[in-house]
Amino acid sequence: MYAGKTRQHVSILILSVVIGIWGGLSAVLVKSITFWFHAKVTHGFNFGKGNYLYFALPILGLILTNLFTKYVVRDNLSHGVSRVLYAISRRFGRIRNHNLFSSIIGSFLTITLGGSMGFEAPIILTGSAIGSFLGKTFHVNRKTLIILVGAGASGALAGIFKAPLASVVFSLEILMIDLTMASLIPLLIAAISGASMAYLLLGNEVLFSIQMDQAFDMHNLPYYIILGIFTGFVSLYFTRTTFFVEDLMEKTFKRRVEKIMVAGIALGVMILAFPSLYGEGSEFLRQLINGDTSHLINQSLAPASPNITSLLLFMALIVLFKVLATSVTSAGGGVGGIFSPSLFVGGVAGMLYAKVINLLPWIQVPEKNMALVGMTGVMAGVMHAPLTGIFLVAEFTGSYGMMTPLIFTAIFSYLTMTLFEKHSVYTKRLAMRGELMTHHKDKAVLQMMRVSNLIETNFKTIHSDASLGDLVKVLSSSERNVVAVVDEENTFQGIIFLNDVRNIIFRPELYDKIGVDELMYMPSPLVDPDESMEEVAAKFNESGNYNLPVIKNGKYMGFVSRARVFSRYRKLLSEFSDE
Repeated sequence: MYAGKTRQHVSILILSVVIGIWGGLSAVLVKSITFWFHAKVTHGFNFGKGNYLYFALPILGLILTNLFTKYVVRDNLSHGVSRVLYAISRRFGRIRNHNLFSSIIGSFLTITLGGSMGFEAPIILTGSAIGSFLGKTFHVNRKTLIILVGAGASGALAGIFKAPLASVVFSLEILMIDLTMASLIPLLIAAISGASMAYLLLGNEVLFSIQMDQAFDMHNLPYYIILGIFTGFVSLYFTRTTFFVEDLMEKTFKRRVEKIMVAGIALGVMILAFPSLYGEGSEFLRQLINGDTSHLINQSLAPASPNITSLLLFMALIVLFKVLATSVTSAGGGVGGIFSPSLFVGGVAGMLYAKVINLLPWIQVPEKNMALVGMTGVMAGVMHAPLTGIFLVAEFTGSYGMMTPLIFTAIFSYLTMTLFEKHSVYTKRLAMRGELMTHHKDKAVLQMMRVSNLIETNFKTIHSDASLGDLVKVLSSSERNVVAVVDEENTFQGIIFLNDVRNIIFRPELYDKIGVDELMYMPSPLVDPDESMEEVAAKFNESGNYNLPVIKNGKYMGFVSRARVFSRYRKLLSEFSDE
């Protein structure tokens, strides 16, 4: 037995290496091709004269993306991280194989042609799909499959940022993989493998080649705390705006072509006004943080040599419109994520905050440091992931000496955000639908259970116009002590318990005198097959019943029993608790 477990553990570790290499390689290739293509597309664009390709390309990108998702993939590719969370919560980590390539292609079409989103979420979905594909291929159990999905996400993210620790923390904090040795080791191996591929192919270059210039000064700690509160409110604006725009577009425009054109035109107009909103915007952010503002302002909006007032106004508008541009791109069917936009918004917001603080004559804070720490603040707030933000910025800047301000800013941003939003931008819709897996093991196991898989159909039925004599015949062949009453169209009418009619079923003289409709009653509560198991468990607890009828649109489907739910729960809990 021990030899078999050892072979299984070794197999998982080997799979983790393969997943990390594959995920890291995918990340490197996608980012490299994207940067090359982006440079070719935007080469020669004149910011000052307002080249109208800025207006046309985003519309073309959304059209091509929607054609690809509708006619080639025939699946929804948006919100990559949320799709991974859904797969973990509701599909035991099973991700469709087309995600090995489809999300990358969709994001390429969207972002290289101007969509204001990031590649990280599609690449994370691709890495997770790699883990799921290999797990399904080698027929691993459910718990291991979920671990391999997390390993794929870690390997892909490490390939983007060369930040293996942050990538592991991402899987633990956002994907909610359990923190056990059985899961931690595969995540670490995949992350190191992904980062090694990135180092092998790209050398020391990372997404943001930025170093913090000044060491942390304890006297500046209050300003980092205030920065955390500020980025918390920026995160709130980011999250609320994202959901508002997406919901507004969904309610207002029912046809896909209308959404594409409205979103494309709106995005094109914003990019004409602010060319830095085009695509990911990583080059703009790098220049801004490094202090180069000479080519950052569209000259149709500001003078060639802007004063401090126009520069601050420009950065404030960039923060506001970047969120709108990202939301519009997503609402128009674009494929991408909010990982890069949150870093972008955080960097600009941090720089804006620092420049405002430095207007005071007795204060001088390091602007570059504030910008980089601001990235952590917005990531912590928007994603509800303070640890991921802390380790990510610390790793890609190599500035572990800045851990204190990173921690304080991330914590205060997260606390500020959670005062208003319980869930992150990734998890809010899943939580509203009851499809979110959490670190709470009991709830996590309930999330993996579905009512439709627990329905028992060996309960007898009888028509509501039948007699007591007909009921006795049904009861004589029934294995259960309850009978469901339905009409000719299988519409649920009520139930009859054996104990309720025991005193009359042995009196033949009553068989033709008493009808089923006189004996039945409508039970409460009823269960819908689309309800979450957490809701069903609450109904069992509140009612004290051992069997609950399952009704779909008024039609009887069967019963769900307390015994079967508990048995299934214990089995899943045992699987996911076994090291």
